[in-house]
Amino acid sequence: MPRTDPEGHGPVRFGPALPEDGLPVLPELAAVLAAAASRAGVEPVGGGPALLEAACGYGDRRGLPAAPDRVAVAPGAPALLVALTAALGGDVLVPRPCAAWWAPYARVLGRPAFHVPTPAEGGGVPDPYALLETVRRLRNEGGDPRLLVLSVADDPTAGVTPPELLHETLEAAVAEGLYLVSDETWRDTLHDPHATVLLSPAEMLPDRVTVVTDLAGALLPPGWPAAVARFPAGEDGNALHARVLDILTALDAQVAAPVAAAAGYALSEPEPVTARVTEAVRLHARVAAAAHAAVVAGGALARPPSCGRHLYVDLTPLAPALHARGIGDAQELEEFLSARLGMPAPGGHRFGDELEAPRVRLSTAPLLGDTPALRAEALTSPAPLELPQVRDTLNRLTAAFAELRDDTRR
Repeated sequence: MPRTDPEGHGPVRFGPALPEDGLPVLPELAAVLAAAASRAGVEPVGGGPALLEAACGYGDRRGLPAAPDRVAVAPGAPALLVALTAALGGDVLVPRPCAAWWAPYARVLGRPAFHVPTPAEGGGVPDPYALLETVRRLRNEGGDPRLLVLSVADDPTAGVTPPELLHETLEAAVAEGLYLVSDETWRDTLHDPHATVLLSPAEMLPDRVTVVTDLAGALLPPGWPAAVARFPAGEDGNALHARVLDILTALDAQVAAPVAAAAGYALSEPEPVTARVTEAVRLHARVAAAAHAAVVAGGALARPPSCGRHLYVDLTPLAPALHARGIGDAQELEEFLSARLGMPAPGGHRFGDELEAPRVRLSTAPLLGDTPALRAEALTSPAPLELPQVRDTLNRLTAAFAELRDDTRR
């Protein structure tokens, strides 16, 4: 996670990867990949018929039906976002904070990316009034805002946006003529799916939203890159789909045949896949809840995580202890906590927050143990928090924040 200017803490151009699950590959999934390993080719640009059919079935089961000619598959969500940003043109709007990889791809294309604040309960969806103000200010200054990227199940905040807030933000976006890309990578990782309502923007605005889902969120290991985009029906959606395929062709963004076989199997959601997703989500939810309790007891601020394998922590109340250690910004906080905890703790500046704000994203996979065998044990244990490797890492987290809390009180 390099920064461009080690001395001056200059602009961050590359962010941390998606939080991994840290678990061994599902054996049935590995078997599908191994069976296809002799296939040396690649899928057609946008995906072959079998893969597209599997992607359509995945969407159908989530209330987002689509025909194969409205779906595209690429080697990872970044390739799809690059293609969509290039195809739509104009300036890009993203929430603050947001996934670390969104803004850099706009900059690669020479497009400004403007951050819009999110409300505390908003997850990865901007505040509607702040969105209106930002769009109008940009246009008054000669800008051309066209694209809003958002996420109802969010990295980095692990929040899920309430439908009423989403509705207000979408009304603001429509009023300003914005197109939306909804990153739904984490929608299958809700910690309490029976108590959490997740509504896709595409259900509210079916003609103005493209949904992007990176399969690394719940279905595939991150080293097997594959992601799905679902386009709106109608003439405009067809034109956008065709333009995106043109750009993917220019980028040579094709999915390797063995990965396509694994992706098709995962998207069809057979019982081994759904069982693993359920088990992994349950495990990470338990660990995330324990980590949240530890940092809050240590005096930090964090909303209870509702999805994903991470939580977002604000250490502003611990500022006196941080300053006593010479920690004055998020980059220095990242370096301190990464060393103190023995795990990555990327600062909030990597997610679009101000450099001066002492915030970090903590992932739960490093809390499961140091080896694949230990993490596999956590997956199958009826009481993972009582395992020595999990207890030790949580104790280390608890001690680090308790130390900062005690020093602040003194």
